[in-house]
Amino acid sequence: MFGYYLDLALRSLRRNKALTALMVLAVALGIGATMTTLTVLHVLSGDPLPGRSAQLFYPQIDPQDMDGYRPNDEPPYQMTWTDGMNLLHAKRADRQALMTGGAVPIQPAQSAIEPFFEDARYTTADFFPMFDTPLLYGRPWTEADDEAHARVAVISRKLNEKLFQGRDSTGQTLRMNDEAFRIVGVLDNWRPSPHFYDLNNGSYHGDEGVYVPLTTAYELKFDHNGSTDCWGKGSDPDHMDTAPCTWLQFWVQLDTPAKAAAYKSFLVHYSQEQKALGRFQRPPNVRLHDLMGWLDYNKVVPGDVRLQTWLAFGFLLVCLVNTVGLMLAKFLRRSPELGVRRALGASRREVFMQLLVESGVIGLAGGIGGLLLALVGLWLVRHQPSDYAALAHLDLPMLAVTFLLAVGATLLAGLLPAWRACQVTPALQLKSN
Repeated sequence: MFGYYLDLALRSLRRNKALTALMVLAVALGIGATMTTLTVLHVLSGDPLPGRSAQLFYPQIDPQDMDGYRPNDEPPYQMTWTDGMNLLHAKRADRQALMTGGAVPIQPAQSAIEPFFEDARYTTADFFPMFDTPLLYGRPWTEADDEAHARVAVISRKLNEKLFQGRDSTGQTLRMNDEAFRIVGVLDNWRPSPHFYDLNNGSYHGDEGVYVPLTTAYELKFDHNGSTDCWGKGSDPDHMDTAPCTWLQFWVQLDTPAKAAAYKSFLVHYSQEQKALGRFQRPPNVRLHDLMGWLDYNKVVPGDVRLQTWLAFGFLLVCLVNTVGLMLAKFLRRSPELGVRRALGASRREVFMQLLVESGVIGLAGGIGGLLLALVGLWLVRHQPSDYAALAHLDLPMLAVTFLLAVGATLLAGLLPAWRACQVTPALQLKSN
């Protein structure tokens, strides 16, 4: 029966092309606007590490003095060098990584390439296995390299293509800030979205080109371009290892809920111990957000994107209301035809299903038009001056949502017109004819 209903629907839609075009256009406009904003929201609010995010946590402690203290205030977002190193060396988590961002001057060996600055990540060895970074060549450095302040580096695939034309560059020398580093690994394409592990330089900041041990970067005084919050006296930028300043990000991997609970207790005990030693002045105040909780707490998704999504759904509703009116006019105009079908033995249910199939065809056509409009809309978004613009691409799940939303919304819009058309009395239609 579906094939028969589909044939009737196509005949009916071809019979009144202008009205059909108006309905398809109304659905396409609503779907195009909605899917453009919904795709952007989907990209920006997605899980940057699916399958691993529930085991990754961002610890916070409060080492500040009593100036401006209020109970239960949120602790600083970052760590001091002393606390970061203490927690790192305590090894109470399955993995842990201490890090910050910066920029380094690259001095290529090839005379044809001018020196340039490259975004860098100064971190510790567990960064790579903890965040499951894909490697194209080589390996990450080791914990022993961290302790030895080794001159080693991992570079991105993009930088490897720029400097070494994509060849395996492990073992090659990379000069940064007049220092020679040995390349031990090359990352494959990797750009988690959002840039969850460091939100200070933009939630959707691009990936770094160079990764070096944190201890090495500090020893060589590599530039740090993240935020720094200091208090009290003694905040010497040349001695950040002892300064009362938070400027480092610290992440831990805790594989079970029991380990997460134990680690939070450890943070409380650590704060109590530091207070007893005189380093901390405030009562213990700790937080342990998981990855997705950390993104939610920092409101990573821009508020205007959420607002635009709601406005787009409102526009889709207006388009569907117009479609309901057009369908109602079209279906009621066919009352004589439907009356004949009823008189020949078709039940109300069969006529209702026939009209719903016609609504679904309109939705499918509108979905195709909406997809084209969404692709244009996303192309325009990618040309906007925002740090997330380049991420606006339609993936397979959102492609499926486009057609499901178009057909589902149009079927919903067709319920009232189809029901109203089924209430026509066949005898009256036959008599009038």
